Amino acid sequence: MIRKILLFLLIVFIAIQFFRPEKNVSTSISENDITRVYPVPENVQQILSRSCNDCHSNNTQYPWYAEIQPVAWYLADHIKDGKDELNFSEFGSYRIARQNKKMKECIKELKEGEMPLKSYTLIHTSSKISETDKQAIISWCESIQQILQQKYPADSLELKKPK
Repeated sequence: MIRKILLFLLIVFIAIQFFRPEKNVSTSISENDITRVYPVPENVQQILSRSCNDCHSNNTQYPWYAEIQPVAWYLADHIKDGKDELNFSEFGSYRIARQNKKMKECIKELKEGEMPLKSYTLIHTSSKISETDKQAIISWCESIQQILQQKYPADSLELKKPK
């Protein structure tokens, strides 16, 4: 009986390998990419590439284990959630108030140590952010907020709640 169950599980495991989620890989930089809309210093760009872009851009660098189901499904869902929250590749398409809010949220998440996720840095140890890196990103986010404040009236920087 155990042998039949194991054989069945093996067949299911093999069968699910043929059902793959679409990969998050772009061949070009979007017109709305944050690097086309705001200045991104080289050191910040390196930190974003190393620690943020796998989940928060249109171009994920996939590890070898992303080829195995059900891991690929989990990663695809995780990346979708990350991009829904903040997508640097589409940042320029956000309303001004949303851009401001996302920069505020980035600062908060970094200060509280919420990003990058512990589950991500556990496996991707090179993606850990040092205090120096954290301060560089925070300063960059604040500089974007300053640009927004100089360019737009204060009331356009706040998200309005529906009545």
